[in-house]
Amino acid sequence: MKRYILTFVCLIVSLAGMCQVTVKIQVQPQCEVGQRVRVSYVVNTADVDDIQVGDFPGFDLLYGPSTSTQSSYSIVNGRSTSSSSMTFSYTLLAKQEGKFQVPAATIRSGGKTYKSAGSSIEVLPSSGNSGSSHSQGSSSGGGRPSVSQHRGGQGGVGKDDLFIAVTANKKKVYEQEAVVVTYKLYTLVNIRQLAGEMPELDNCHVQELDSKAQMSLKYERYNGRNYGTAVWRQYVLFPQKTGKISIPSVNFDAEVELTNASADPFDIFFGGGALTQMVKKTITAPAVEIDVQALPTPRPEHFTGAVGHFTMSGTLTPEQLNANDAATLRLVVSGQGNMKLMKAPVVSFPKDFEVYDPKENNKTVMTASGAKGNVLFDYVVVPRHGGRYSIPPVEFVYFDPDKEAYQTVRTDSFHIAVAKGKETHSAAVQHKEELKVLSSDIHYIKTGEAKVKSQSVNFFMTEKYGMAYGISLVAFLGILGIFYRKAKENANIAGVRRKRAGKAASKRLKMAAKLLKAHDAGAFYDETLRALIGYAGDKLSLPTEELSKERISEEMLSKGVSEALVERYIRVMNDCEFARFAPGNPEETMDKIFSEATDVINEME
Repeated sequence: MKRYILTFVCLIVSLAGMCQVTVKIQVQPQCEVGQRVRVSYVVNTADVDDIQVGDFPGFDLLYGPSTSTQSSYSIVNGRSTSSSSMTFSYTLLAKQEGKFQVPAATIRSGGKTYKSAGSSIEVLPSSGNSGSSHSQGSSSGGGRPSVSQHRGGQGGVGKDDLFIAVTANKKKVYEQEAVVVTYKLYTLVNIRQLAGEMPELDNCHVQELDSKAQMSLKYERYNGRNYGTAVWRQYVLFPQKTGKISIPSVNFDAEVELTNASADPFDIFFGGGALTQMVKKTITAPAVEIDVQALPTPRPEHFTGAVGHFTMSGTLTPEQLNANDAATLRLVVSGQGNMKLMKAPVVSFPKDFEVYDPKENNKTVMTASGAKGNVLFDYVVVPRHGGRYSIPPVEFVYFDPDKEAYQTVRTDSFHIAVAKGKETHSAAVQHKEELKVLSSDIHYIKTGEAKVKSQSVNFFMTEKYGMAYGISLVAFLGILGIFYRKAKENANIAGVRRKRAGKAASKRLKMAAKLLKAHDAGAFYDETLRALIGYAGDKLSLPTEELSKERISEEMLSKGVSEALVERYIRVMNDCEFARFAPGNPEETMDKIFSEATDVINEME
């Protein structure tokens, strides 16, 4: 029973929505003095008893209202739907320039009264060729305004009939400050095609705004004539160097449709001519020069190149964890400016923290004021020992071009409590190996009172003296030989490291495979990363303190390794660093990284 009641209620609501009467106004936004304009009121029902419309100031009413009715009926999947509408149209003649309000319409339907919204029309001075060529016959009242119909012939398209103006919203800016360059089309002819792009600039970072014109022109009065205008291209420039920057002139290729005045109507009727002809025209947009000033000096310590207007917030999660577990400090920089070019803020983490390179997530859109939105910087850190730690407030310094001064925003300080965690399997193995080395190299010194034995016998030139001398000489020569051999080996230690690099990496990967089977994710990633870093160090003969990803990449490229293979190698290292803290299926991720690490080392070999 409840189901039937619910179905009935839904049906009533649906029918009520279908019967909701609406009245919409349709009118073109601009016209010229002496031009005819159509204003239409569209009602979504044919059941209209009456319509009332006020006066049209600034216009003469030529005729109206004329009515038209539209109905549709369809059956889809056994369900039938129908709709109907009525359109009331008024034809007006613009008699004076200015901006005039178009009155709202009031209709009566089913005993109720409904009212449309109002609108407005901007009337421009006459361009001298109003009349039929400008008449708008569209029932919708929309579409682009007409432009003057130029005759074809010897004159073709003049330089004042079609051109592009170039403007920069600022002619004097600071380095890294956003500049908007606009290419605006002015036309008195009908354009069918237009193509052209701004050339690449060496000293600027350039991004195009998503504002390409679709040939939907708008009237604008310029030099006593009514041009159809449209913003054709807009670019946001971020100057990277100081001094004068010249944006060179740009050629645009246009295809224009002209009326063929010389065509014979008799020939046209029998297919011997055409009323219109297509003409190709090259338009040259002028060059623009921008003066770029240097940012004030001295620059603050934590300034990372951000220019614009910004705020910053930060969160640390979790605030309580065990040693060797990961925490994430997220900094969110919000605002607008050169957000796609700025660098990550500098954070002072405690020395006991293992810190990974910050991950950047850019959530910005390009606007006329530069990039606008948020940039997220995630710092993954791993505390290695228990205790209570504090991270000092993070400062973000930027240059405000409006105030012409550096500004600083900062977060609060962050606090984290780290409980003593379990030592990872990899760390335990490494610790045991270190103990073995210590036990073989360092021995305890015997303690207690030393016994001194006096001897009055002259030892020199005795048999024992000779034996001792001979043994010492043999020992000296033996030690000398050992040192010589070691020196010879050490002379080629780089070659030895290179030869053993593959074997050492293979041993570490075998250990990683065991950890993979044991589902010990943390130890697995540590061992795999150690295999990659160790292999690179051995193969490139780099000391441990220089084994950064940047140095590894530079050295591999200098040795002739392909750029694609180097990128893969560094990517696998990055994946190892972040995979242990990333969400998802850990087993699948571990298998994938192990396979990629093995493949990339084999390819290096």
